[in-house]
Amino acid sequence: MNALAQMGMVSDFPRDNQKALTSTESGIVQKDYFIERDGEQFAGHHLLVDFWGAKNLDDPELIEKSLRDAAEAAGATILHGHFHHFTPNGGVSGVLVLAESHISIHTWPERSFAAVDVFMCGACDPLKTLPVMQSCFKADRINDSFLRRGRIQSGV
Repeated sequence: MNALAQMGMVSDFPRDNQKALTSTESGIVQKDYFIERDGEQFAGHHLLVDFWGAKNLDDPELIEKSLRDAAEAAGATILHGHFHHFTPNGGVSGVLVLAESHISIHTWPERSFAAVDVFMCGACDPLKTLPVMQSCFKADRINDSFLRRGRIQSGV
């Protein structure tokens, strides 16, 4: 664990976007990253984005910078990133591991298409990633879905 911490891959404090909970059984104060909104509790927001007619899909360094900038814009804490450039088509697959979850991407330059997955808990706002990514990919069309994950049912 110390080796990971030295590499910046471990964080005890994802931005101060969690609330404190007291366990009634143990009396121990624990951090809780679940979100409470509109009378509902859930683990986080999951944003799925398809970029069509997109550009810059074969440049792993540019893609990584764009996703890092997007994570920062959303208020996330970046722990680690890994991006792979495929040949001969030049597509890129990559992931940023966040203290608040992840951002992943897969690109198909031959189709001018990128699929991006943004999952974040706490006070992070995945929707703030969209303008940052669009400034990189300059897509003609964007399709997205926005979901609440890990919904707690009443009485659970």
